Amino acid sequence: MKITIVAVGKLKERFWVDACSEYLKRLSGYAKVTVREVTDVDPARAGGVEAARAKEAAAILGVVAPQSHVVLMAIEGKQRSSEQLAARMDALALNGVSDVTFVIGGSDGVDASVYARADETLSFGPITLPHNLARVVLLEQVYRAFKISRGEPYHK
Repeated sequence: MKITIVAVGKLKERFWVDACSEYLKRLSGYAKVTVREVTDVDPARAGGVEAARAKEAAAILGVVAPQSHVVLMAIEGKQRSSEQLAARMDALALNGVSDVTFVIGGSDGVDASVYARADETLSFGPITLPHNLARVVLLEQVYRAFKISRGEPYHK
């Protein structure tokens, strides 16, 4: 399976980079996983929040492959346990989906065009996470999903 994480903004602090690198290394035995960072847009320089979201959306949609199944990370999305996420990824694979893109939007959310492109939404619950942490949690949960699906030790 090919998995792409599209994230608005760059990881600046070393500890975020190291955490993501660790999970990307672990995932390399299960899938081809890449992270595509798109530039976050300052609303003050873009002419407001809506304009900034539109520019970020253009960048997000510009890197999403046309055939990819898009999962938008959104607070109002479907909440899944780790086991349910593993089952969902298995179901996608069984249905012939070999390319999945997870999208983590910017701090002001995402434009309606990104919601329109999404095939589904996923939420880590009603809490608000910093985008850097959301990226780490997503990578960890995708890794955990592969471990669960293969019956390998890790998930307890």
